[in-house]
Amino acid sequence: MNKFNFKLVALLLMAGVTSCTAYAKEFVVSYDGFYDRLKVVNKGDFQFAQVNFYIADIASNDACLIKTGRIITERQEYPLNYTDQAQLLLPFDKQLDTDKAVIVIVIEPQNDNHDCQLKLQIEAREFTNSDLNKQQLYKLNDEFDELLSDLSGFFVSKLMSFLLPEQKGVVLTFAEPVSIDDAAFNCVQNICHVSVTDDWQDDKTTFDVSASLTKVTPWITK
Repeated sequence: MNKFNFKLVALLLMAGVTSCTAYAKEFVVSYDGFYDRLKVVNKGDFQFAQVNFYIADIASNDACLIKTGRIITERQEYPLNYTDQAQLLLPFDKQLDTDKAVIVIVIEPQNDNHDCQLKLQIEAREFTNSDLNKQQLYKLNDEFDELLSDLSGFFVSKLMSFLLPEQKGVVLTFAEPVSIDDAAFNCVQNICHVSVTDDWQDDKTTFDVSASLTKVTPWITK
């Protein structure tokens, strides 16, 4: 990309404009916003909690089909890696931040009546059925709470904590419908909302669930 085109992309970014056609839409977003959030995760001592980025349908929250993706600086261009679930696999790279890189993503909406958006998701990595015990769920819940606070920044988390969303526990998503016999679990089909309490910290009670655990996210109530 030549210098003129790079400046044009930057102007579109500052104006919050995306170009679109009848078949595809193009997102242009600054890398520094991703880098700042990835830096928070890398600075913290998190065994499970992480931040992921997705392109999702606004109405249904389903993954949007990514056609192409690029990371662009004024001097170089790199391919953008992503999954078939429209998760952006972004590098944690100080040089890209210094070089004022931008991310260009061309998507093909699954539903022409809906729009796609960039979604930040706090979730667990490498948390499997073998981790389904109260002690591990307590640790994960504590990491989610810390990460949510860190991402909110000092001013909001320390001085205006009433503005933060309330985290009640964790949400477990399984591959199949499940039923767990514990008062802390509210399971509907394959999704369980779990109220995590302080007395779980040293409790190694396990939950034997045959259905595969596919995703764990914070339970946010406001």
